[in-house]
Amino acid sequence: MHRNNLKTLLNDYHPVIVTEIQAKQEMLDFLSSNTRCFERSLCDGHFTASSWLMNKSQDKFLLTHHAKLNMWLQLGGHCDGDSDLLRVALKEANEESGLLDIVAVMSGIFDLDIHQVPARKGEPAHLHYDVRFLLQARQDTPLIVSNESHSLQWFGMDMYLLPTTEPAILRMFNKWLAFRQQCGLPSRVLE
Repeated sequence: MHRNNLKTLLNDYHPVIVTEIQAKQEMLDFLSSNTRCFERSLCDGHFTASSWLMNKSQDKFLLTHHAKLNMWLQLGGHCDGDSDLLRVALKEANEESGLLDIVAVMSGIFDLDIHQVPARKGEPAHLHYDVRFLLQARQDTPLIVSNESHSLQWFGMDMYLLPTTEPAILRMFNKWLAFRQQCGLPSRVLE
């Protein structure tokens, strides 16, 4: 019963990129075969939730320099038993940024990714089945760096200024530009 919400979200999401099409099917298979799929204690892997968080004017997005992984990534984290992944993404965005007024721009999935997390003390290498949502901060307030991050930074529409070439980040960046274009907003840096 607690897995039905995610199953519906996955079935309603229609990716066009091959890696996401494959990830969707793997996630549906993982979801159906693991009753504890939202628990961090499932050692092979578990679902996580994250976000592409835009600022109030939707012309910037927030990345975190993740302390444990030493990489620039989107905000997100473990479900810890919560099967409402949108709620988890909102909670994680708030906890990792200090921003209080964050809303979902759409209730459906923005992006899917399955990636391996390397082994660390007391924790074997495992997979994160990461479901990502498009969120927006409704106020421009100062950021508060959590103990999970080295830094937080807003980035704009210039891909060449991004601090990463991580394919999943670049994929979400391009989706964000397409979203802006659909909304009638400029999707390129104005010169």
